Amino acid sequence: MAEIDLRDVSKAYGEHRVLDRVSATFAQGSFSVLLGPPVSGKSVLMRLIMGLEPVDEGSVWLRGKDVTRTAAGTRHIGYVPQSFALYPHYRVIDNIAYPLALAGRSRDQIRPPIEKLAQKLKITHLLEKYPNQLSGGEKQRVALARGMIKDTSVFILDDPLVGLDFKLREQLFVDLRDMLSEVGGTFIYTTSDPLETLALADQVYILDEGRIQEHGPMDEMYYRPNHVRTLQLLGFPAANLISGEAQDGRCRTALGEFAVDLFDSTPRRLTVGFRAESIRFQTERSVEDLGATGRTLLQEDLGAETLIYFEAGGTRLVGAWSNAAPAPVRAEGFSFTVPGPELLLFDAETGERVIAGNARAGVAEARSAGG
Repeated sequence: MAEIDLRDVSKAYGEHRVLDRVSATFAQGSFSVLLGPPVSGKSVLMRLIMGLEPVDEGSVWLRGKDVTRTAAGTRHIGYVPQSFALYPHYRVIDNIAYPLALAGRSRDQIRPPIEKLAQKLKITHLLEKYPNQLSGGEKQRVALARGMIKDTSVFILDDPLVGLDFKLREQLFVDLRDMLSEVGGTFIYTTSDPLETLALADQVYILDEGRIQEHGPMDEMYYRPNHVRTLQLLGFPAANLISGEAQDGRCRTALGEFAVDLFDSTPRRLTVGFRAESIRFQTERSVEDLGATGRTLLQEDLGAETLIYFEAGGTRLVGAWSNAAPAPVRAEGFSFTVPGPELLLFDAETGERVIAGNARAGVAEARSAGG
């Protein structure tokens, strides 16, 4: 059953069209992440769902009812905004209680649900403290509690970890999914961070240039994206993209060429994409190897793996190497391959996927200019 259904929703500010006929369905009990670059319209879309701004065109359906013209207060949606927005002169328990107090609940009615939620979010020990006594992570947990205290099944978390330092964000998004599963409900979580998306999402929606470019299950979107923007936005480090031209069963690129299953003799311009972990590094290149030659620019040790930034065929690329063994790359040059099934081909004009991989070769065949 659809908990939230957006039907051709559009929104403009003057001549600037922020959202253009956005349609999306969020299933009951799902955890959906809306991923998009900054200023892509994520927060605007959430405000339209909440009823905090009017929809210009289209409709918003909630729990099977058209709520496009209904007031925000009647939609019963829990909301966690980007900023903590905690009242400094209120204790934590009073900050959390604020939405319930506005709804006219008595003190006796307010305390039990707060204590229950605080236990789930692991903030019981903070209830009598004031915001200036809390760490950044504790403030964020309190903000989550206030947004989720409503008696509802739908929650919107609008980029709730933005502005926090990396280590704190990393700790919070690891814990966040477990905490929210304890609460239960339908969640829409917006972010521009691919790591948060990978850690949290059941379903991913890519919002870019005012439109939902594609959506689907997390694994499918990561390994088999149907649009080049999904490949660009979903993943860390960013995927490698190079230009290619396909004709007569071959795709020619600056790195070399490889076989493709395109049965069309007409030349076709493509964007060839592959992830950092798809690159296979080799210490030596024998005559049987198919690949290209690279020159190391930088190695970044991340602990479990090393990111290797390098240049090949006049193009800058990035690969990932597990630190279980020393990376077999040399500054003066090394060879590498990309398995054909892990090459993703997109139409250069539309950005839509042409073919998921190379079914006729096990590796990316290359006649490298450098090697």
